[in-house]
Amino acid sequence: MAVDFQQVREQVKQLGENARQHEQSLQDKRKQASELLEHHAGNLQKLREKVLRVAQQFDQSLRCAVPVEAGFRPPEALDAHFPVSQMPAQVVVLAADGSQIAPDRHQQVRYCLINVGGICIQHGQALPPVIHVESQLFYGDELYTPTGTITESTLALRRDLHEREMLLNLAQGFSQPVVSFTDGPMELWGPREVEAQGEFRKSLEEYLKLLRQLAKLGVITAGYVDNPLADLVVRMLEVAGASESELSQVRAQHPLRGVTDKELFREILLPGERSAVFALQSHSAAQYSEELSLHFFYLNVGRDAHPWLARVEIPAWVAGNDEQLNLLHASLVDQCHILGAHPYPYALHRAHEVAVVSLQEKDQITQMITLELHNRGVGIGDKSNKQYFKDQPGRTSFRGS
Repeated sequence: MAVDFQQVREQVKQLGENARQHEQSLQDKRKQASELLEHHAGNLQKLREKVLRVAQQFDQSLRCAVPVEAGFRPPEALDAHFPVSQMPAQVVVLAADGSQIAPDRHQQVRYCLINVGGICIQHGQALPPVIHVESQLFYGDELYTPTGTITESTLALRRDLHEREMLLNLAQGFSQPVVSFTDGPMELWGPREVEAQGEFRKSLEEYLKLLRQLAKLGVITAGYVDNPLADLVVRMLEVAGASESELSQVRAQHPLRGVTDKELFREILLPGERSAVFALQSHSAAQYSEELSLHFFYLNVGRDAHPWLARVEIPAWVAGNDEQLNLLHASLVDQCHILGAHPYPYALHRAHEVAVVSLQEKDQITQMITLELHNRGVGIGDKSNKQYFKDQPGRTSFRGS
């Protein structure tokens, strides 16, 4: 059935009527958030103690920013901003990105694929970027885990592991500093399916092992989050503004809901500048201990007329080393300027281009498997009737499986 545009039109009209009031409410909250940031800017130790106390006593699921531990690195006020350093004469920039094909029960054959693309750029040398691709096919018994059929979330975990593994492999052998990054957070997210949680714990152990190997090599690594919508710092400010009597109910209190960190720091960071470094308070923080503990900062990679903020997640071995932190900062700004008006790390863009699997390539892989099985006399299934009708010429609707 076609979209009922009359119904949608009425809802859009209602949306428009409420938009001005909603925007005014958000502006008031942004002002309140900015005032809280300024008020608590230098109150780092007391704020850290308050956040950790709330997490321990009242809300173990609290997820927010927290000032870094005293002595870990020089104190940085909450509203501090730092200019970009000059790029060194030579540095190696590595990026990796991945894509996947999940098993499709509607197709004639069931399989899945992880495709990881990597790029190596030797800044300061007249050498072209070197491209790497690793494609891994899963079929038959490989589609099953100890608890059942492989899920898309489990496949995504394996893809994340392959990305970091590629960075580790590419980083070995260089004498000059190495900066590496992937797209998205460094923190791994577990699957919602209970039966897949064992697979997640196994993947997390392997992931942490890879991070430790990167640390041992001295590789600067990060996760780059483009156009972030998180409210990690804002949530910290909500805790900061709560009275002692309100702390027991802090989990249900979100007076600044709707305000993002990006909006908060857009008014602070000039082009090329980074924010203070924050530690990450989360339920999973205990998994990332010592040199692996997660930190982040915000970075304005835009221009004067068009600021653009990203969140950069880093492990403790980078966050606690000013030389590595400054090199990462400079490398990301340099990479983002390559793409001009739409700033995004060039190396990540190229890695994504290499990694992405097109619909045509997916169909080709399916045909390769089908032909191979047919030539060996192995029976294959039929497409589902639903898939049969979706594949008919002239079908242009956008719908899921």
